Amino acid sequence: MDDRDDIKSSISTVLPDLPESILNIVEETLQSLGVGTIDDFQFVQEADLLCVLWPIQARKLVASWKQTSQGPGTQSQPDVNSSTSSSLLTSSTSSRSSLSPCPSPRNLLNADWVDHFEIPTERFPEALMQCLERGKRPVPSLRREMIRIVAAEMMKTCPSPTKHASTEIAKKLVGKYPQSLKDVIEGDVVGTGYYSLVKQLQARIDNKKRNASPRIHKRKSLSNSDTDEVPAVMKASVQDMYGCVNWDMKFMPVTETLESQNEKKGKMRCLWEQATFNPDEVKELMESTYYSQSKEINSGTALQTLREEWPFLFHEIGISAHYQELTGLPLTQTFLKSVEKKGKQLLNFMATVCANKTRHVFETLTKLRFQRGQLEGCSDDVKDMLLLLLSYFNGDEATLFHYTEETNQAADVQEPPATVPIDSC
Repeated sequence: MDDRDDIKSSISTVLPDLPESILNIVEETLQSLGVGTIDDFQFVQEADLLCVLWPIQARKLVASWKQTSQGPGTQSQPDVNSSTSSSLLTSSTSSRSSLSPCPSPRNLLNADWVDHFEIPTERFPEALMQCLERGKRPVPSLRREMIRIVAAEMMKTCPSPTKHASTEIAKKLVGKYPQSLKDVIEGDVVGTGYYSLVKQLQARIDNKKRNASPRIHKRKSLSNSDTDEVPAVMKASVQDMYGCVNWDMKFMPVTETLESQNEKKGKMRCLWEQATFNPDEVKELMESTYYSQSKEINSGTALQTLREEWPFLFHEIGISAHYQELTGLPLTQTFLKSVEKKGKQLLNFMATVCANKTRHVFETLTKLRFQRGQLEGCSDDVKDMLLLLLSYFNGDEATLFHYTEETNQAADVQEPPATVPIDSC
């Protein structure tokens, strides 16, 4: 038996009725304090365990460990010391309960439902069960249906499951059907093997808890009160999910009318046909007509129609202005920040893993390394990511890039396809 088993055994001996989930949390808490062997128990204090156990449970553990470390010859203590110690512990417990940020043990005990959760396979569609039992990967639609069923069953037991609960249940699913559900790319297990299931379960649970109407709760305007204290109801609350702060614009700006919106829309079409235009003017027009743009986009207008009616939506100036209104964030800076944060990891994965398995990716990587620094325009990392991802998924470069001569005028360029490729000179 190793030290970890000794620690767990010492806890369960004193507290045999402690649920497995709480037992694991107590073990992790002791390890975080530096407890490596059972000899370290003599240095553990009751206060160290109050954030995971009830006071009585913590006292039982500490008393048992101290009794074991002191031996039979020193078990009895003067009554006055015992009384004083008990009084101090009670006082410490009382003050700690009002000041400690640790969660209530009652909340931890409620986590026990995860250990007894049964995956509702009897509710799975027959097609899904066939895939799972035969070790085949289910199609995305069946996988989503499985997520919906499991998440609904979780929320019946616990209305607001935590990420820890989703993780434990995802482990159960992958452990039961590893060939069908484990995260694998070209034979290699990705990370823990169940991360994507955890993300899907949490996303489904979050969606079920959302309000039906997409809205944002903003700060309430401050009153003219002389006091600097801000009431709780006036503090900023959680914004609408998925980053959209102005997705469903209910009303047109008070300075606008349908006639003014159509007039500005026509003006932008005229500017698009000109060889040159003022970027600031276009940006202002796009911002003032955001209401009309969002209504047409959200109503499901065809992409080709949007290109004809709102041509600047497919230009850097227009899409940046629209994105700023939609999310409240600058498009270019947000994208480059994400590239800086995640791009290196993606490029490293492509260079070290994918290039060794896929010849097409290896050839693209070699070509890009030769060309790096010779091209001008956007970041080399951005171009490398796009082209390597295209190679990885066996995509056609012509569907993503529309190449033109650098000296060509807009009128000389052939009509690009309706899929809105990246125009590259």
